Amino acid sequence: MARNKEGLILVLDVGPSMHALLPEVGKVCSMLIQKKLIYNKFDEVGVIVFGTADTKNALTVEVGGYENVKVLRDIKVVDGDLVEALHQLPRGSVRGDFLDAIVVGMDMLIKKYKETNKGKKRICLITNADTPTKDPYQGTKEDEVKIVAAQMITHGIKMDCVVVRAKQVLDVDRGILEENDHLLNILCHKSSSKVYVESATSLLGALRTRNISPVTVYRGDFEVTPKMKIKVWVYKKTSEERFPTLKKYSDKAPPTDKFATHEIKVDYEYKSVEDPNRVVPPEQRIKGYRYGPQVVPISSAELDAVKFKPEKGVRLLGFTDASNIMRHYFMKDTNLFIAEPGNTRSILAISALARAMKEMNKVAIIRCVWRQGQTNVVVGVLTPNVSEKDNVPDSFYFNVLPFAEDVREFQFPSFSSLPSSMQPNEQQQEAADKLVQMLDLAPTGKEEVLQPNLTPNPGLERFYRTLELRSKDRDAAVPPVDEILRKITEPDAELLSENRAVIEEFRRVFELKENPKVIYIYLIVEHLYFPTKSLLILSLTCS
Repeated sequence: MARNKEGLILVLDVGPSMHALLPEVGKVCSMLIQKKLIYNKFDEVGVIVFGTADTKNALTVEVGGYENVKVLRDIKVVDGDLVEALHQLPRGSVRGDFLDAIVVGMDMLIKKYKETNKGKKRICLITNADTPTKDPYQGTKEDEVKIVAAQMITHGIKMDCVVVRAKQVLDVDRGILEENDHLLNILCHKSSSKVYVESATSLLGALRTRNISPVTVYRGDFEVTPKMKIKVWVYKKTSEERFPTLKKYSDKAPPTDKFATHEIKVDYEYKSVEDPNRVVPPEQRIKGYRYGPQVVPISSAELDAVKFKPEKGVRLLGFTDASNIMRHYFMKDTNLFIAEPGNTRSILAISALARAMKEMNKVAIIRCVWRQGQTNVVVGVLTPNVSEKDNVPDSFYFNVLPFAEDVREFQFPSFSSLPSSMQPNEQQQEAADKLVQMLDLAPTGKEEVLQPNLTPNPGLERFYRTLELRSKDRDAAVPPVDEILRKITEPDAELLSENRAVIEEFRRVFELKENPKVIYIYLIVEHLYFPTKSLLILSLTCS
């Protein structure tokens, strides 16, 4: 197995209670395969479904049992056929046992890879976990799950568990749900993750569709004082996922040439303005910078001498109240500061520092130079992240702070300076309060809508889907926007319909007047990623 190749088993519940969600399950799993075809084309994936009337797996033949578990696809390198198969998942007719399906998946991974490549073997389970598991031949269900979890750790197998639960679970034994949740908690305690979702939108973002290996931004000392240094590692916590780079290819190579790369090489030539036919060699070229009306030439050696060259390292500058650092100061991505793994003294020092800062409501201001030769210094803020889990150490979140040149100071008049006739009255304020309350994305007792860790980027998802269609047919039309993706970018139509009275009241209490000095130009625009016709309003203000 290659160093960065992942072996993955998708374990999918296709029983009767999952039928309504199978289209979304197929979409999220096919999206996972589409991303692997782009970023990890050598990864190997197998598919197991449970809850089917028929049985097809090696353990049933070898030892018996494990009924209603079917291997839909053996572990093989990802391809377009797998994407198509996941869009056409079978509908089972019996209640399946997720523990049996997990064991079958483990057996497939162990037989395929044996003891090699620990940590690159993964099982993804998607179920609602509302059907009872079978009683073991010996011991209790809890004992059986502990044995399975121990075997997963021994063989370096990780598991992602997505439990789909509707907002109102009807006709389901609560005792079964609680028992299954307890068993899954035991199974996921050490080397697994478990996520509960309520909606199809959250399901799309719940499964980790792209496997990104953690790479440290910095490894070294965190200098608290000249005499006290803590060994730390720094990782990226959040980073913008960009569209895949589109490369230029040539079709000039003959179709029969199997070794053609179709790559395009770009060469640049610099020519003299005075003599367009003369090519200027690199040693006769120099960079220049505008300074007023003149251009100041600066050679490469001079430019290198001018550069600020700080020493690599992370140093503490001081502490301040958390209230002094505004959220809008944060720039770029978020990093995670952790103590050097295995270094007990560093772990204790980071934990003590984080807990003291948390208790005193303080944050740390630090100076960072991530690598030797870096030409800029980063000043940022460390926010304590005290862990709630016994097996996860405390850490810090790091955010870059702006320098004076980075801050945009825009002055706007305060509402308090306006006359009373231009300030909201009690009726208007009450109407606005109701509108905000109506559109609360995290209402009490319900799942928060559009959670960042469960909400996929609709533009990226649409791009991958279109790319998959074009891989089969270059002339394929761009498909319509998926309804689930539309829910991410548009207000909930059902919620707006139910609260129309609140919206109308908000409109009634605020006087709306037409501005005669504004001319509106209406244009129908075709969007690139959302090719539905939309109305674009351009306003031209007449003087």
